[in-house]
Amino acid sequence: MLDHLDARAARRWGIAALEHLGDQRDEIDGLNVYPVPDGDTGTNLYLTVEAAVAAVEQLPDGADLAAVADGFARGALLGAHGNSGVILSQLLRGWADVLGEQPDGGGAAVRAALGRATEQAYAAVGRPVEGTMLSVARAASSAAGECVDAPLGRTLEHAVTAAREALARTPEQLEALARAGVVDAGGKGVVILLEALANTVSGRRSVRRRARPAGGPSAAQSCGDLAPGGPSYEVMYLLDAVDGQVPGLRTALDGLGDSLVVVGGGGLWNVHVHTDDVGAAVEAGIVAGRPYRIRVTHFADQRERWARANGAAGSGVAVVAAAAGPGLERLFAACGAVVVRSASGRRASTGELLDAVRATGAASVVLLPNDPDTLVSARAAATAARDEGLQVAVLPSRAAVQGLAAIAVHDAAGSASEDLVRMAAAAAATRHGAVTLASRDALTSSGWCRVGDALGMVEGDVVVVGDDLRQVSRTVVARMLAAGGELLTVVTGADPVSQALAEAVLDEVRDTRRDVEVSVVDGGQEGYPLLLGLE
Repeated sequence: MLDHLDARAARRWGIAALEHLGDQRDEIDGLNVYPVPDGDTGTNLYLTVEAAVAAVEQLPDGADLAAVADGFARGALLGAHGNSGVILSQLLRGWADVLGEQPDGGGAAVRAALGRATEQAYAAVGRPVEGTMLSVARAASSAAGECVDAPLGRTLEHAVTAAREALARTPEQLEALARAGVVDAGGKGVVILLEALANTVSGRRSVRRRARPAGGPSAAQSCGDLAPGGPSYEVMYLLDAVDGQVPGLRTALDGLGDSLVVVGGGGLWNVHVHTDDVGAAVEAGIVAGRPYRIRVTHFADQRERWARANGAAGSGVAVVAAAAGPGLERLFAACGAVVVRSASGRRASTGELLDAVRATGAASVVLLPNDPDTLVSARAAATAARDEGLQVAVLPSRAAVQGLAAIAVHDAAGSASEDLVRMAAAAAATRHGAVTLASRDALTSSGWCRVGDALGMVEGDVVVVGDDLRQVSRTVVARMLAAGGELLTVVTGADPVSQALAEAVLDEVRDTRRDVEVSVVDGGQEGYPLLLGLE
C-alpha cells in the first residue's frame, strides 16, 4: 500500500487506466445516449487517455510527479476527442495544478486534487448537467474531502465507492438515461479511472475483462442532440489565445448551441460545442485567437456511415499489420500488408493504425495487431474507421507469428468474408511462444522471477524461469512440440544473442522431432530475442 503517489506510480496508473478503458470501450460506447447517442464515448475516452499516456512516455525517466501529472494533462488537452474527452482533460488539469503545488502526493494532496479537478471541470462546461461524468466526479471529490487526515489508500477507497454510487444514480438525474435503461457513459469512464488509481495505490491486481460488445447507437435512441431540433454538428478545435479572450469566446459560443466546453489555460485551449452554425463557431475562435486542428462532425452523417459500414458487403480485402521490428515489417510488407511500426519499439497507436487503414484505399480492411496491447488500439481504430464508412475487422492475433500465419493465406482478390475466415483459422491454428529477460522482480505463473532472469512463455503464460537463455529456449520449444505440430517458425530479435538461441532451438528439434520443419526469419524486434510459432 502506497502512502504517497509518486511519479512511477502515476505512470503505472496511466497505463492501467488505458488498459481498462480499452477492455471496456465497447461497453461504454453502448451506454452512450447523451448528449448524442453516437456510440463513441468509450472510444473518445480511450483516445484521450492514450494521448495523455503517449505524452508522458516522452518525458525523461527521472521526471517528478508534478511533471508527469502535467504531461498527462497537456497530452489529454492536445489529444482530446469528443465532449467526454475534453472534460476529462480538464479533470486531469485540475489534478496537475494541485500536484504541482503539493508534490508529495499524499492523502491531503489527492483530496485537494480531486476537488480542484471537479471545480475546474464544472467551470469549463457552459451549462453543466447532472447525471453526467461531472456528477460522478463531484461525488468522488466530496467523499474524499470528508476523509480528513485519512491515508491515501482509504481516501481513494471512499472516492471510488462514492463514484460507483453516483454512477448508479445517473438514470434518476437524466431522463435520457432512464429512457434507455443505462447509466452515463462518461461517468462509467470516471469510475474506471478512479478504480485504476485506487488499485495502483493499494497494490491490488485488478482483473482485466473484455466487456460485452456493443453494436452502435440505436435508431430508437433519438434524444439529446439527435432529437428533432437539436444541433446538427459537433465543432472542435485547439485555440491559441490569451486568457482574457476566453470569457468572450464562451459567451459567443453559448449563444450558438449547447454542450459547450472550453478547457485549457496558459494560452492554449481546447474548444468543443454542438451547433447548427459551424462558420460562426469557427469565427468566434478567430476573434479570440488562432484556431487550428479544426474538426467538424455532422451527427446524421456519422450515424449513416456507421450503418453503412456495418451493413456493407464487398469483395477483396486489404490488410494492415502492426510490426515490432524492421524484419517483421519487411515480411508483412512482402505479403502485401500496409505496415505500422511504432518508434522506439512502442506499440502501434490508434491514430497510426487508423491512418494506415485509410491509406489502403480499400472498402474492406483486416487489422492484424500482433500483440495484446496493440489489440486494444486496433479495436479503437476499427471503431473510428467504421464511423468513416469503412468495413474493418480486427483479427485478434496476439503474436507476430499468428499474424504471419494469417497473412500467408491472405487472398486480396477473393471474397472479404471468406478471406477473413481463412486468415482467422490460420492464426488460431498457430501456437505462440517467446523468450525474454525479466525487467523487474515479479510473481509469475511459474514462480518468482528476478531482474535479468530468462523467461520462457507459451500462449502468453510464463512456463519456465531460469538463468540460461539457451536452456530456457529449448524448454519452451519442447513444451510447444509436446502438443504436436509440423512447422516451427523462429523469429530472431535485435539482441545479438538471438542467433545463438535460434541454434539452440534447432538443436532441440533435431534431437527430439526430426519430422518438424523449421523456418528461421529475422524479425529485428526489441525485448524478445526469440518469438516462436508452431503450426
